[in-house]
Amino acid sequence: MTKVSNINDQLSPNDNLLNNLSTAVLSLDHELRLCYINQAAESLLEVSSKRSLGMKYRELIPASEAMESILYDALQTSQQYTQRKAQLHLMSGTLITVDVTISPSSEAEWPRLIVEFHPLDRYLRIDRDASLQEHQEVTRIMIRGLAHEIKNPLGGIRGSAQLLQHELNSPELEEYTGIIIEETDRLTSLVDRLLGPATIPVFSMVNIHEILERVRKLIELEAETGLEFIRDYDPSIPDLKLDVKTMVQAILNVARNALQSLAHVSKPQIKFITRVERQFTIASVKYRTVLRIDILDNGPGIPEALKEHLFYPMISGRPNGTGLGLSVAHAIIYQHHGLIEFESEPGRTCFTIIIPLECNED
Repeated sequence: MTKVSNINDQLSPNDNLLNNLSTAVLSLDHELRLCYINQAAESLLEVSSKRSLGMKYRELIPASEAMESILYDALQTSQQYTQRKAQLHLMSGTLITVDVTISPSSEAEWPRLIVEFHPLDRYLRIDRDASLQEHQEVTRIMIRGLAHEIKNPLGGIRGSAQLLQHELNSPELEEYTGIIIEETDRLTSLVDRLLGPATIPVFSMVNIHEILERVRKLIELEAETGLEFIRDYDPSIPDLKLDVKTMVQAILNVARNALQSLAHVSKPQIKFITRVERQFTIASVKYRTVLRIDILDNGPGIPEALKEHLFYPMISGRPNGTGLGLSVAHAIIYQHHGLIEFESEPGRTCFTIIIPLECNED
């Protein structure tokens, strides 16, 4: 059996700082066996160091014959290689796009390779998230101004209708004033929802699974029989500071959308997954650790025409929908310095909520 040397045979003790990098770094020996992987690489490749150390590159990243040839060539020639926009098929089945830099090193007894992966998907996501936040903020300011302008005359209409109702002696006419009051109340409620969370968040230490379980119970009460609810929780996730009331609302809005999309699915299924991710960037701020919540359903997927504008107010794929649920959820997650994104195709939609656990102060 081939002995896998420790990275310390090649790198100095100070290079444990590699775990603080957002760049994914691997070290491979002369047989292309993994002898070191930093935390960013564990997150990117969706593996753990305990499981992957000693694996050959082709086991770690299947369908990688072309990259293997480059790696062996780098060992033989001691030349550095760079490949742009390489696609990696991970063991999990995920396909990612990265820039790869391969650097030979001969400081150890046997030649080694340092492999760096720069995930293009992540950089594109950061740009997309920053753009979405900017557009959402502009939209939110416009909506707030418009909503306040609408609320003022609504109050006058309601008050006038109440005064008129007291002056009328005819029950038939009072019915009409009642309709005016009910409709102004309905419009006022809609405007309040457009304005989003009206109270200042009250943060307290809470376990995220308590919130998810509360949402699960609410969804199961709303669901018709036959819904399968799957939970895949990481029990090691620490408590974190959240506004419990608004966070329940945000996750409930997403889960309720998932439930409504399953109306015509023969075997409806919703799944909650929680994980911790490391070295994650949100709106140009890098965090050492973040909480990741995945909310999955096996519905028909989100129409392509809606995907680019899904988190904007009044955007809905249902005829009777207000289009406010995801917009409000986005605003609440933004209050928690997090982000919400999604991937959708027929048969699988996944909304991902990211909340910082610990800020990188470097």
